[in-house]
Amino acid sequence: MDIPRIFTITESGHRIHNPFTPEKLAQLGEALRLEKGARVLDLGSGSGEMLCTWARDYGIIGTGIDMSLLFTEQARRRAEELGVAHRVRFIHGDAAGFVSDEPVDVAACVGATWIGGGVAGTIELLAKSVRPGGVILVGEPYWRRLPPTEDVARGCLAGAISNFLTLPDLLASFGSLGYDVVEMVLADQDSWDRYEAAQWLTMRRWLDANPDDEMAGEVRARLTSAPVRYATYTREYLGWGVFALMKR
Repeated sequence: MDIPRIFTITESGHRIHNPFTPEKLAQLGEALRLEKGARVLDLGSGSGEMLCTWARDYGIIGTGIDMSLLFTEQARRRAEELGVAHRVRFIHGDAAGFVSDEPVDVAACVGATWIGGGVAGTIELLAKSVRPGGVILVGEPYWRRLPPTEDVARGCLAGAISNFLTLPDLLASFGSLGYDVVEMVLADQDSWDRYEAAQWLTMRRWLDANPDDEMAGEVRARLTSAPVRYATYTREYLGWGVFALMKR
């Protein structure tokens, strides 16, 4: 069980696999008013930066599940590095359908809502793990402004304009599902730059070290096109944020 190899190549140098910086991640933890001993479940936990830094800074107890063997190993090493391995555990597995053995204070899926077939299904899944009065965290893209054509949407690596909502419509959709939006932290263009542009150096160094790898052609094509594509499309049209929800 693993994610497609192209992602483990392009994001192998990332600690955060979404358009958040460490400062944004810390801002999110502060906004949630996390208390020592709070239990946090993270479905699609990547390299574990959220759980590890929150365990260090706020004393939370966390469990993360991710399909990537590489990212799970990186998360475990990060926990050791920060001295929080006794507070967090990382499971290599499929987060789709995962439900905590005991209710948690915060149930999160930050940027992997495909595990529930979309936002609504992921919220439904997370609700099975969160305690009454607890918080659900969802990380999701939205349109900063609607693309004028479907080609522009595809340039943002979306299948279609209909794949995402505008920010007002996304916030309204949470209400239609019976949830209050109680906090949000949004990526900005600078944090998008750090997520996207950092991949380019990773890809170039990987290509230099692996010129004969079977993936070299795909990585070369991606590196050649990514900077202009990103600056033309994603940076201008696509937003991303983490939204804190509580059941009404």
